[in-house]
Amino acid sequence: MKEVLCVVMGGGRGSRLYPLTKVRAKPAVPIFGRYRLIDIPISNCLNSEFNNIYILTQFNSESLNKHIARSYKVDPFSKGFVEVMTAEQSIDSSDWFQGTADAVRRCLKHINDPSYKYILLLSGDQLYKMDFREMLGFHIEKNSEITIACNPIEPLQVSGFGIMGIAEDNRINKFVEKPEDSAAIKDMAVKDSGRKYFLGSMGIYLFNRDTLVDVLKNNPKTDFGREIIPDSFPHKRTRAFVFKGYWRDIGTIKPFYDENLALTEDIPPLDMFDEDWLFFTRPRYLPPAKINSSNISKSIISEGAIIQSGAKIRHSVIGLRSRINTNSVVEDSIIMGSDFYETLDDIKYNRSRGIPLLGVGENCSIKKAIIDKNVRIGDNTKILNHKNLKEFDGENYSIRDGIVIIEKNVTIPPDTVI
Repeated sequence: MKEVLCVVMGGGRGSRLYPLTKVRAKPAVPIFGRYRLIDIPISNCLNSEFNNIYILTQFNSESLNKHIARSYKVDPFSKGFVEVMTAEQSIDSSDWFQGTADAVRRCLKHINDPSYKYILLLSGDQLYKMDFREMLGFHIEKNSEITIACNPIEPLQVSGFGIMGIAEDNRINKFVEKPEDSAAIKDMAVKDSGRKYFLGSMGIYLFNRDTLVDVLKNNPKTDFGREIIPDSFPHKRTRAFVFKGYWRDIGTIKPFYDENLALTEDIPPLDMFDEDWLFFTRPRYLPPAKINSSNISKSIISEGAIIQSGAKIRHSVIGLRSRINTNSVVEDSIIMGSDFYETLDDIKYNRSRGIPLLGVGENCSIKKAIIDKNVRIGDNTKILNHKNLKEFDGENYSIRDGIVIIEKNVTIPPDTVI
């Protein structure tokens, strides 16, 4: 395990998750009420006993850097670490990272410990539970130089993934990026027990260290998935490790929304209650949630939340320090909560100035929405997408795939209708 270095890509703009990424890096986006996206790959690494971890950061990285520093204190006697490696100017280059491959190429000079024989590259915007030791075992057994984790993809879903074709012994011989024409992948289907599926790249790559250096040196190409990996097939032993467990790319608003709410199911697709495979995050030492005479069904209520009398919450995720006031209704929504509580003096001052308090005010109706952190929603507000818009950008809010997203730190005046 000490021969593996894990590198999590955390520096992109995250434009597909905008506006949740307006003021934060994509891996810092809150999920499931109390976690951040970056907690998923880091937790998978630590549970796999891989505790040498770098996170490459660049864009809007302040909150991500702070979260990592406050969350992951690795035992010094283990000789492991979870550390941030930021984009930097140097004599060689004054540019930002230009892509995933460019980021790793420029950081290789800092990865100079000869004990690392394998480099595991991970994405920061996926949901899954995976034991990387199994992938490493496959990689060594097959004498691979590059191993790519692949997930079975149904034929109707192939246009959203990079599709791999395999030959004997799982050797990858073909790659088609997000195919629109089924003819381009007709010979790439896999048949297993009567089921037909395709192998979609999970964006998880395991390299022999020497191989990684070889494919990146004197190579100006900037992206692993679209350029470096496909170019490797003819001259590197590149194999597919087929992972048949739950895995979702949640780099866009609709999958992010759907997978968050899926946790409210009786048997969720991702088991967050497995004590043998914990998901780690920052310990906050908040008080338990407080609920007063409310109606709550099929929902997650995080620590420190306050739910006032008469509130109705259905099929929703309520985040840390959320406040849902009297007679408000929240349905099919994600409330991310707050980074802090208002003091009694703050509440008195804000009320005297007519400023809504943090959280959801009284007599509000919220349906099919994502409310980002530290939002103040005034009394009698309705966030319902009443015009049934598919896509729209308004002042302090956006609509994506019919989902209303209220931006971080904004104030919605009383009696507003969205």
